[in-house]
Amino acid sequence: MGLFDKMFSSEKKQEKEEKSVTPWIDLNSMAQLDQLEERSKERTVAILKHSTTCGISRMVLKMFESDYNLDENEPIDLYFLDLRAHRDISNAIAERLRVKHESPQLIVLKNGEVVHHSSHQAISADKLKELI
Repeated sequence: MGLFDKMFSSEKKQEKEEKSVTPWIDLNSMAQLDQLEERSKERTVAILKHSTTCGISRMVLKMFESDYNLDENEPIDLYFLDLRAHRDISNAIAERLRVKHESPQLIVLKNGEVVHHSSHQAISADKLKELI
């Protein structure tokens, strides 16, 4: 690899690292679940359910985070649910929102209603951007 290749490769890597940080809000209490349902009446709310012990879930999370490029001023709250630590919240989400539990899973709410849900490789940061 030549000098120019190293310079440009380094710049591209740095640009990608600076590109975007996914603004996760840790979903770790039932009270937050009540709040986010209300919050969805003002702005889009998305919940990503993730299993920390599943390779597919880890791959989907990495792909989502690498593709996520929403501006911090976009009207969205992005919640992250660790299924292993908070299965009770996951169960409550399935019951309240009437969405069958899957993992990984992305659920999007607007005006207190589910407007989209997807799982596994169908989870997409681009689709989320369309829904805002």
